[in-house]
Amino acid sequence: MAFQPVILWTDALVYLLLVLIGLMVWYTRRHEHLLTPWRRVSGSRTGQATMVVLGFYIAVGLMDTLHFNPQTGVDDAGKPIYSTEVLSVFDVVAGPLRTQREKTYSAPFATHLFSKENVQTADGRMERIFPRLQYGGAHLDASGAGKLADIVQKGAIGAAQGVVAWALLILLLNKLRIGRIRDLLAGRRPQPWHVGAWTALAMFAFVGALWELSGYYHVLGTDKVGEDVFFQSLKSIRTGLIIGTLTTLVMLPAAILLGIMAGYFRGWVDDVIQYLYTTLNSIPGVLLIAAAVLMMQIYMSNNADQFNSLTERADLRLLFLCLILGVTSWTGLCRLLRGEALKLRELEYVQAARAFGVNHFRILVRHVLPNVMHIVLITVVLDFSGLVLAEAVLSYISIGVDPATNSWGNMINGARLELAREPVVWWSLLAAFTFMFTLVLAANLFSDVVRDAFDPRLREQR
Repeated sequence: MAFQPVILWTDALVYLLLVLIGLMVWYTRRHEHLLTPWRRVSGSRTGQATMVVLGFYIAVGLMDTLHFNPQTGVDDAGKPIYSTEVLSVFDVVAGPLRTQREKTYSAPFATHLFSKENVQTADGRMERIFPRLQYGGAHLDASGAGKLADIVQKGAIGAAQGVVAWALLILLLNKLRIGRIRDLLAGRRPQPWHVGAWTALAMFAFVGALWELSGYYHVLGTDKVGEDVFFQSLKSIRTGLIIGTLTTLVMLPAAILLGIMAGYFRGWVDDVIQYLYTTLNSIPGVLLIAAAVLMMQIYMSNNADQFNSLTERADLRLLFLCLILGVTSWTGLCRLLRGEALKLRELEYVQAARAFGVNHFRILVRHVLPNVMHIVLITVVLDFSGLVLAEAVLSYISIGVDPATNSWGNMINGARLELAREPVVWWSLLAAFTFMFTLVLAANLFSDVVRDAFDPRLREQR
């Protein structure tokens, strides 16, 4: 299939973040004192399990970050014509999940709509029945008989396919050495890699079963417009990851620079920086975000011709939300770094460097910054889950991401009215809660492991 690559603003920042992470990994591998804490992270059973779960979310988010315009035809001159619709690699992989829409609500694994409708029978009579779904369970007969056995069978096939994929991955990672694989699975390695391997097996089997079933059923039901809720939940992963990571990318430079400057220089520099973040903290964050989002909406409404598609418009709002969240969230880290810099500037090696005439910039880069990076890393990991939850809260009160953007916050916001129906439409809320809860729980557990590995005070207590 011919296509035209599309790089949205958030895509470009994600690629930049990947480059920075790659450089950090390269630099860390060349310095043993930086590599040692990460060995402690990989030596944790909790760290191994959570890295597998986070890896699944990251893989889905990255696939959903590769965007393109599909080709729709050619013009009279033979040049390709591309659609204005922006798709992602994940949309292509998902296939029928994206395109197969029902008429309205249907429950998980249902074969009929959730509510009754007036349907004309073959003999001309009107009956009020639950209409048959167009795609969900379409391979079954009209009554849906044998559904339970079919679900078990197809779920088992999908789980088996996941296990096969896991086995191939284990073989490749261990270079086809059966002895190494046996030691790995038995836990005879120095690091608890077997925990990660068995967690990956469970993930592959579970995701494989759901993926196989999603080709025949709506495993998490459909929403008001008939869109598959399982597809919505997976598409929302990218939004959650972008809010949690790009916001950090925005706020880190200001927090690090101003924090260590305030603590190192003290005097009027410290007073100005303290006044800046104290003033910013006095403004209610929600009101500041609401005002900024409202200004952005007015700008986009008055300049609609600048956007080629709704996707680009929604992406700009997502980027702006990351920016405003970054502006309002750097003050906490700045305070921590200021306090640490106040302590570091009094240490002997820093005072010796100043006595020898080393310029301030070199002292900050060579002596102060490396000794506060553990605080930066711990804070970044801890703040990730809070930012993911913040997106859900902001979208719930309609000042978050664009309504056209798939996000767990928009799903929860839409579920407000669904909970007032009779009978209750509960699966959209449950799906958003489950996916968000799993990501936040894994991130919190991983952040605890990182904090224990990098915090020097905890190591001294041990």
